[in-house]
Amino acid sequence: MSVTPETTVVLDDRFRRELPEMAIPWKAEPVAEPRLLVLNESLAAELGLDAEWLRSSDGLRFLVGNLVPDGADPVAQGYAGHQFGGFVPRLGDGRALLLGELVGADGQRRDLHLKGSGPTPFARGGDGLAAVGPMLREYVVSEAMHALGIPTTRSLAVVATGRPVQRETALPGAVLCRVASSHLRVGSFQYAALTGDVDLLRRLADHAIARHHPHAAEAEQPYLALLEAVIAVQASLVAQWMLVGFVHGVMNTDNMTISGETIDYGPCAFMEAYDPATVFSSIDFWGRYAYGNQPAIAEWNLGAFAEALLPLLADDREQAVAVAVETLSGFRPRYDAAWSTGMRTKLGLSHGDELISELPQLLEHNKVEYTSFFRQLSRAARGEAAELPGFEAWLARWLPLGPDADAMDRANPVYIPRNHLVEEALAAATEGDLAPLEQLLVALSAPYRERPGFERYAEPAPEDFGTYQTFCGT
Repeated sequence: MSVTPETTVVLDDRFRRELPEMAIPWKAEPVAEPRLLVLNESLAAELGLDAEWLRSSDGLRFLVGNLVPDGADPVAQGYAGHQFGGFVPRLGDGRALLLGELVGADGQRRDLHLKGSGPTPFARGGDGLAAVGPMLREYVVSEAMHALGIPTTRSLAVVATGRPVQRETALPGAVLCRVASSHLRVGSFQYAALTGDVDLLRRLADHAIARHHPHAAEAEQPYLALLEAVIAVQASLVAQWMLVGFVHGVMNTDNMTISGETIDYGPCAFMEAYDPATVFSSIDFWGRYAYGNQPAIAEWNLGAFAEALLPLLADDREQAVAVAVETLSGFRPRYDAAWSTGMRTKLGLSHGDELISELPQLLEHNKVEYTSFFRQLSRAARGEAAELPGFEAWLARWLPLGPDADAMDRANPVYIPRNHLVEEALAAATEGDLAPLEQLLVALSAPYRERPGFERYAEPAPEDFGTYQTFCGT
């Protein structure tokens, strides 16, 4: 295959063409000495990209935005957002660029996007850069989520820039190349609505429908159908987060996608001991985005989406509000149904709702390590020895229901990105040792299948790991 990007990569600048009011053409900062840290070869194949070329000097320049294929026009996307409840009318890609849309070998259209590629007009005084650790965190956790079967943006590569990034200390810099069904967010609609340009809002909604929810175009009220579709995919997504103990950490409206994919893995982490108040983000002082608050915050964010759509829902604002409120009332039943169905599967049951409703309180009371608990349960279902102190009475009612242990193992991971292992891998990678990262990625690639030699990846954090905090990386 030729190593010229023109023949290797074809990028479409459709977002810029269809929504120029929301796109600022921009270029990535030059990277003098790009060095590949990790490349997702299976994802590259799905995208129809040649991994050998991506590893070449031209390929690395492409991955950091310094070699742009003919016809591509990278842009910084504009969006607004509620950040910890406070509205910011102009956020946008402060340190990111949309390189363009790529149709992969599987026929799917995806965004190719950079993070840490330098400041844009949306940078708001920031340096626009990213450090190795946070970019590798996004790579690790997003790929783990993909392996778990949870809708997510994905990571194609992390490339070291050779340039230090000043945070609390000087850290090695990196650029993440991210792949997504799109980067349309609730905040995108807030940004368009704020302009007062109903034509722009309608074009954005039509763009989102064509990209993600084409069935809505056939509905009698397409924009109401769009709202219903986004409510449905987000109810399903957040239920899946809750079922595996994932804490997003920064559920601002600019971090909720229209596609229903998880996006932005800044201060995210997986819950260890079950506790609805679990918070990892160093800046979430009041627990707004705590584990147990995630469904309510998702509903709140969807309310902001509905508010942005009001001009498209009805000509009369009062009528539009009534339609939006009624439609939003469907979120909680959808979420509850998705969570209950998922929890029945985790417990190997086809019924037993009373047992399911009692479980969270028992988990919290006994301070149980969440992920390990369900694998211990499947052992108990097989009649094997299991460590489940405090659950004797509950087990005595659960076991007679005949739980399906094999189905449980297919639904309950052995390996998740345990916080102590992620920190170990990121610390080593920051110092130049990629071996722990590579081994962790192998463990996470098949999370439901217990494998010899990976025992430490299934173990809870040691007692001396202490209180764990995460940081957004900006």
